[in-house]
Amino acid sequence: MNVRRPHISGAALAAVAVLGIGSLSACSTDSAAAGGGRFDVVASFYPMQFLAERIGGDHVHVTTLTEPGQEPHELELSLHQRAELEESDAALFLSGLQPSVDEAIEQSGLKTKIDAADLTKLEDHGDVEHDHGHGGGHSGEEHSAEEHSEEDSHHLDPHVWLDPVKYAEIAEGVGTAFAKADPEHATDYRENTDALVDRLHALDTELRDGLKNTKTKVFFTNHASFGYFAERYGLTQEAISGVDPESEPSPARIKELRDEARADGVTTVFYETLVSGKTAKTLARGAGLRTDVLDPLEGITGKSRGDDYFAVMEANLTALKKALGAR
Repeated sequence: MNVRRPHISGAALAAVAVLGIGSLSACSTDSAAAGGGRFDVVASFYPMQFLAERIGGDHVHVTTLTEPGQEPHELELSLHQRAELEESDAALFLSGLQPSVDEAIEQSGLKTKIDAADLTKLEDHGDVEHDHGHGGGHSGEEHSAEEHSEEDSHHLDPHVWLDPVKYAEIAEGVGTAFAKADPEHATDYRENTDALVDRLHALDTELRDGLKNTKTKVFFTNHASFGYFAERYGLTQEAISGVDPESEPSPARIKELRDEARADGVTTVFYETLVSGKTAKTLARGAGLRTDVLDPLEGITGKSRGDDYFAVMEANLTALKKALGAR
């Protein structure tokens, strides 16, 4: 049975759950306002950076722990980055995606720690391999209930930003957290949050309409990052690898995908910009399929089909409509 995080529907409740009563102490607020300086936020990787910049506007200074072009899953923090984290006013991260970031933030003395995983409902998509550095499967009889709970939480799919509706829920929680931690600019944070949420909902409508009528509902990806997206829009994701984009698929998995491509009318194998597309291209050649890019938006580089979240999601929609035979 899957164990899921409890859903927090209200942005205010989400912020309270993340920050705690003690998080919004006077020293946190004073740090943000000292000398008229900007609220200093360290974001774990691009989707968190994007939220901080859009919601914070001119009132925040945002740095990211994952550099453009760097694959985020296996990030190891330097001593400089750990020091930078300690000196910031807030950290915005998504637990379960980057173990070294989770550890550093937990050990830090930061007053404001905003975990996006607590601002929406994460799910265990059973088709992904749970190999995020948390170990493989275990026999249920060998572990205590407490250990089961911890392991199940590790199995939750972290790629939640690819669902605009869930991303909007996270944005609402982040906006509330910023307003609490830096009340001098609370009005602007709320206005920026409202504008971002409205645009995310408009994107959801565009994706829903664009993918409503297609010849096939199945798409192949390099690694299992589009589970929430597929669930939201009635599609089926089949990943060559699991959650870890660097893991190699077995020969049996390759054969299974070739058979499914024929059965379900799959035309395209998608790969991404931050990891090698070699396996995807090999599968495509062997099965007589095309290849194209479907960007999981873990980072923006010169190879990205767009310069921000919305532009890349638009490019993803265009690629999927072509691959799925949208009518």
